[in-house]
Formats: sequence, C-alpha cells, structure tokens
Amino acid sequence: MTSIQAPVVFRPRRIRWVAGFSAAAVVILFTVLSFGLHGSTGNNLGTYQRGDQAAMIGLGVLVGLGILAFTRPRAVAGADGIKVRNVIGGYDLPWTAVRAVRFDRNSPWATLELHDDETVSVHALQAADKEYAVEGVRALRALHSAATS
Repeated sequence: MTSIQAPVVFRPRRIRWVAGFSAAAVVILFTVLSFGLHGSTGNNLGTYQRGDQAAMIGLGVLVGLGILAFTRPRAVAGADGIKVRNVIGGYDLPWTAVRAVRFDRNSPWATLELHDDETVSVHALQAADKEYAVEGVRALRALHSAATS
C-alpha cells in the first residue's frame, strides 16, 4: 500500500539563525579578547605569547562549532518510514513502529509515540518555528496515516 512519493525533509529554522549568529559572535569575541593577551600575566610569573593568542582564537572556534551542533536536527520522512537526526543521536523508524505523531501544546518539539510506549523527540520540528512546525507535523501525520491504513 505504499505509494511512490518523494521524501519530505524538515530542519528547524529559527535555531539555525540563532546558532549561526551566536557562533559568529563567540568567535569574534574570543578573537578580540586574544588581542588583549600581551605583556605580563599580571602576577609577573610569565608573559603572554603569540601561541596564547592563537589558543584563545582556537578555543573560540571550538565553542562556535559546539554551538553550531544545534543546527544538526533533521527529519526525513517518506512512504516507508522516518529518519530522525537530533542534536545527539538519531533514529531510523518504519511507520509500522509509530503509533502517533504528537505535538502537544506545551512541548518544545514534536514527538513520535511508538507502539512499545517509547517516545522519540523530533527536534527538527520545534515550537519556536510556529506554522512551519505545525505544517510539518501535519505532513508527518498524513504520511503515517497513508502508510498504516
């Protein structure tokens, strides 16, 4: 009963802008702070070197990359099932394992309710994205309904 249909892809929108801006701001901040590292260390036990400045910039880049990890969530759904990739971890589920697609009023993101009473968060559809998330949940429900009926 599966029809041939192109998979739909969902990614959070607002968090991508916020994380991108925040990561850039952190890298710029750490770079500016690194230029302040020169001369004596304050307690006269040593002096700051170019390597200290480079390490501060490198630390800023690492923190920025950590912030960009929040842009990782993605959900790809097709007629056969759904692949969910969250900030940490992911799931590849057939629609037969899913009981319902939920998006409760006070929930920060959509969830998949499985037949074994487990739930899987779908970070790609976040409440902060408002109408985009609602449309995404409706699309997932339609795919789920078509696959399980």
